[in-house]
Amino acid sequence: MAGHPTGPAGRRPFGRTGLGVTPICIGTSPLASMPGLYGYEVDDARAEATVDAVLDGPFNFMDTSNNYGNGTAERRIGAVVRRRGLPDGFVLATKADADPETGDFSGARVRRSVEESLERLGVDRVPVMYLHDPEFHITFEEAMAPGGAVEALVALRDEGVVGHLGIAGGPVDLMRRYVGTGVFAAVINHNRWTLVDRAAGPLMDDAAARGVAFVNGAPYGGGMLVKGPDAQPRYAYRDTDESVREAVRRMQAACAAHDVPLAAAALQFSLRDPRVTSTIVGVSEPERIAATLELATTPIPGELWEELDRLAPPPGGWLD
Repeated sequence: MAGHPTGPAGRRPFGRTGLGVTPICIGTSPLASMPGLYGYEVDDARAEATVDAVLDGPFNFMDTSNNYGNGTAERRIGAVVRRRGLPDGFVLATKADADPETGDFSGARVRRSVEESLERLGVDRVPVMYLHDPEFHITFEEAMAPGGAVEALVALRDEGVVGHLGIAGGPVDLMRRYVGTGVFAAVINHNRWTLVDRAAGPLMDDAAARGVAFVNGAPYGGGMLVKGPDAQPRYAYRDTDESVREAVRRMQAACAAHDVPLAAAALQFSLRDPRVTSTIVGVSEPERIAATLELATTPIPGELWEELDRLAPPPGGWLD
């Protein structure tokens, strides 16, 4: 499949919004310091140095969320934004989340979530605001109901508090329903368009047909597609069938035979698909910016792509 004409630091249209973003979006969940999820801690100084490196680096797109570390990620980003501002044309996206204690995801909660995010980030407006992981809290019908979460987001957009609306979540069929409403200009889906799980294809087709930006999260499947299944046996932080681990072992061996890091193939699998507007790569230290650019530009021969396609597990949507 032909890749995008722009390189990893170029700009491409963010759906129909008029924004231009780099094909790599820097994810900030690791900056919240969640050792239970990632296995390591990140202090304020390291997090802020990482945000500085993002703002000084080649990528103009950064993604965060109201609930990463109960607001820790946004506060750390905000400390840097207050000190230096954002570069011209930089696209900062965040997400409206359910109440972390009660699970409330009403329209009123969406407004509070957005207010919290803007205060932490030190800005009075963000270009992109997603509705985050509604599947854990409310039904599609509840989200779309009068007075519900989506109506509140639309009102905030119309008031100029947020620029464009997005939906972010996991189950492919549910994300397709949200995209089908015509309300959203962008969709994030995670762990479902990777070397070993290609379930997001129909959602990507829907988004492309509607001019909706498709943002691919977790191209490394939570680390398995960086470290290999023997070092990281879980995919998307879940226990995984041995058939998937074996497929990744074979992919790892194929990459090694071509002197290509598995992580480079995993990242470029997402970057090379023209339906993917941008790919989220989470970082936890400044050095990861240059390392990510190197993975994105590692030469990968066509015969390796053909071999990786042959080694992929059968499609099954096994995360949903």
